[in-house]
Amino acid sequence: MNDDLPEEDRVHTLPHSDEDVARAGHVPDTPQTRAPSYRLAFTDREFLLREELRSVRLQLELLKPQMIMDEYGIESTVVMFGGARIPSPDGIRTARTTALAELSEYYEQARLFAHRMTERSLAAKGREFVICTGGGPGVMEAGNKGAAEAGGVSIGLGIVLPFEQAPNAYVTPDLCFNFHYFAVRKMHFLMRARAVTVFPGGFGTLDELFETLTLIQTGRMARIPILLFGAAFWDGIINWQALADAGTISQSDLELIRYVETAEDAVQIIDSWPKPDF
Repeated sequence: MNDDLPEEDRVHTLPHSDEDVARAGHVPDTPQTRAPSYRLAFTDREFLLREELRSVRLQLELLKPQMIMDEYGIESTVVMFGGARIPSPDGIRTARTTALAELSEYYEQARLFAHRMTERSLAAKGREFVICTGGGPGVMEAGNKGAAEAGGVSIGLGIVLPFEQAPNAYVTPDLCFNFHYFAVRKMHFLMRARAVTVFPGGFGTLDELFETLTLIQTGRMARIPILLFGAAFWDGIINWQALADAGTISQSDLELIRYVETAEDAVQIIDSWPKPDF
């Protein structure tokens, strides 16, 4: 079989899709050939963007990053969730609030953590423990920056938002993705995850954290380290024990999360965690 061969070396009995497109363009110019109905379906943008094609667009958004990461040889990732508004130490003066300025220490911890994990990734030929962020500013930038400084690659899973800017400059270009569907993006965050780190953040960070916890709690995902940076921040916004006391979660569910303060704390927990049996 030739399934393991590169695409360009495989034997094809049917023409490549590029050839099909070229052939479709070599037709007489008539009212019939100019009609939208005559276009090849996979080249017809208006058709692909129809409401009825939503399921196809969802599938394409799942497939594209999956195929590219498979081709890149990425087997596992370390996910870094965290706020886009947390400034770097150099950007404290422009922070919106005093509290955000104080949280800048986690930018540095995120950078150091990504650097350390990328060193482990490089030891595994860049296939394991690849840093994966949301590709934006703040904590995400720190993660991609740390990976780049260590000489490795990192993933950026961006999302189209009305107020967001371009991906940060440290994401590996070949691994910089753009999503429309939040649900598909969150799947890609977790499909290869060997650990999830969560830094202080806002609604998006909380959404990602609780999605991850729910999947593990319900057995839809293997248990992996869920490491929350900054006990004071998290205890100030979420009363975990109150959830258990109310009975809305089990006392044992509190064991799904671990607090850490430094990059070294997080690395030690990940290093000691047994490899999941997927």
